Amino acid sequence: MYDLVEPLGLVPYFADESDEALMALGLRNSWDAYFAGRAAPLGREVPAGVVHAIFYNFAPGEVARHIPEVWELTTPEAALAARERGCVAGMRRILGDLADDPRITRTADLLLKAATSASVEGRALYAALRTVPVPREPVARLWHAATLLREHRGDGHIVALVAEGIGGTEAHVLHALSIDLPAKDFGRVWHLPATQLEAVIDGMRERGLIGADGWLTPEGRAAKERVETMTDRLAEAPYTALSPTELDRLVTELEPISAAFRAVFPM
Repeated sequence: MYDLVEPLGLVPYFADESDEALMALGLRNSWDAYFAGRAAPLGREVPAGVVHAIFYNFAPGEVARHIPEVWELTTPEAALAARERGCVAGMRRILGDLADDPRITRTADLLLKAATSASVEGRALYAALRTVPVPREPVARLWHAATLLREHRGDGHIVALVAEGIGGTEAHVLHALSIDLPAKDFGRVWHLPATQLEAVIDGMRERGLIGADGWLTPEGRAAKERVETMTDRLAEAPYTALSPTELDRLVTELEPISAAFRAVFPM
């Protein structure tokens, strides 16, 4: 289900229409758009430190460069509406004629049934997004359901990282090295000062996760595997709301939809 749902959940980050709609509100750049769009369900009174804790994997100070300043430029309500408009426009562009196919409605309804069935306990961002009204238009409903499931999984991923003792920046290093990419070249941490990134790597080396050669040790790879296994397990709950027949139907209906996004998004 991750492979099928994740491409839809990436629409706000890879479809230009989302950033364009948010920046039309007066936001300064794409990172303003990211933080305003994703943090909007939390409301304007949640301080940067809390957003940082909930988002988990941004370097210290990154969230504070955008929160709360974005709320001086727009409102959470306007950001939510703009994000939805932009994402629906992007989805319609990518889906083409498929956007008006009856299977979109059927898939959206099934995915939404799963996405709104799980417990919100311990899942701050998923819980916040659950308070947002569900769109009526089928493409918007499909995107909303995928976003709920992505944030539900993300909250569970943070639980898995915390349980394994992996910090936010460490998670990026762990992932980069697990795909045989030097951490300094990974998109989410390459911009950090070299001394800051080296300090993170040194800490992981001291714990036996990274070897003297700069790559993951067997224990480092085992830790990554434990994190991913727990993340998958914690992401199962929404789908238990579907009967086996409904789940089979969802997979069948979702496959061509998901394929359209995989064809244009880097995965």
